[in-house]
Amino acid sequence: MRQIILALALLYPAVALAQGTTPPADAAKPAASQPPMVGDKPLVQVGKKPAAKKGEKAAAPGKPQSVAQKLQACQDIDDATKERLTCYDEIFKPQPKPKAPAAKGVNECRFLKEEDERLTCYNGFADKIPKLPR
Repeated sequence: MRQIILALALLYPAVALAQGTTPPADAAKPAASQPPMVGDKPLVQVGKKPAAKKGEKAAAPGKPQSVAQKLQACQDIDDATKERLTCYDEIFKPQPKPKAPAAKGVNECRFLKEEDERLTCYNGFADKIPKLPR
């Protein structure tokens, strides 16, 4: 019986001292400034994806689209409309020339002065692109 009382008398102050120590420096911060933790890693919070506007395709962040994919996205807009021409013009900035040569590539369509000719030129090349996976 004396041994049990002696053991308690020795252990009790040690436990009391361990509980009275100050917390580590990073734990002293208020809980609001620390992100929620799962184990020793911060909790990852997933948000909503931004909605794509009408006529636009949402691209994966950090993964740029190729020119062919951008042209195919423009093909989804109604044919022979100003919106489709605007979509093409965002890919290739128009640089009209008074005497533009015949376009041998899609990037040469930007030199055509008339909007209808430029749209027809873009459509001709965009229609020839094989369907790419999205």
